[in-house]
Amino acid sequence: MADEGEDLVLLNTTREGVAVITLNRPRVHNAFNPDVIARLNEICEDMEHDADRIRVVMIEGAGPSFSAGADLAWMRAAADYTAHDNREDAGGMAEMLRRLSTLPQVTIALVHGAAMAGGCGLVSACDIAIATKTASFALSEVRLGIIPAVISPYVIRAIGARAAHRYFLTAERFDGATAHALGLVHILVDDQPALAQESERLVQQVFSCAPGAIAAAKDLIRSVAGRPIDSHLIADTARRIAERRSSDEAKEGLAAFLEKRKPKWAT
Repeated sequence: MADEGEDLVLLNTTREGVAVITLNRPRVHNAFNPDVIARLNEICEDMEHDADRIRVVMIEGAGPSFSAGADLAWMRAAADYTAHDNREDAGGMAEMLRRLSTLPQVTIALVHGAAMAGGCGLVSACDIAIATKTASFALSEVRLGIIPAVISPYVIRAIGARAAHRYFLTAERFDGATAHALGLVHILVDDQPALAQESERLVQQVFSCAPGAIAAAKDLIRSVAGRPIDSHLIADTARRIAERRSSDEAKEGLAAFLEKRKPKWAT
């Protein structure tokens, strides 16, 4: 089990095209502290520049939980921070979530056990979330007199404002089935072996798709979501498809289809 002085976040890139990030503080249920957040920021920054080699980024938790959210010792210390120190401290988490959310790769959260508070934020910032039926979730901040501020853009994007009113304000726990119904989790599985099996299926699906097109599609979603369908949006989407049609990937994809072969990016 990891402890202070050991690797609090593990990165495994030994498999071609896949990076696995493991939160590695099982004794405290993979709670966040400044060192964990800094390391996740470093990893996400590295992944941004490694899109040619890494096509899927998966995030999991070591031990019995995905993540319990913020480390209580860190929160106790933060109570005595200055306003400036608290803003800088929160900014590290906010930047990490932004980086994770905007990675060019497909990001997949593999959730078992508890995903509390900031752990829910991490799940929400990923493109796809798979969870076991026994996983549990909560936006528990108000029980401690705080609010889920920096994770709110991602959680509300995932579950919607109406559900956020309930779960932000009551801090109640909910199970995997509820997380699935809310849209926080895309796929629900029976157990951890099934979690690994389903993640492998998704990896193979991603590997059949063009990596540049995936990055462009992610940017498209961020640009289109929530905008009014007006002349500006119509012009922007027309520009995007025109650019992709003339890309090397599009030419290769069409040629592969017509020649009844796999495109160069497919494995």
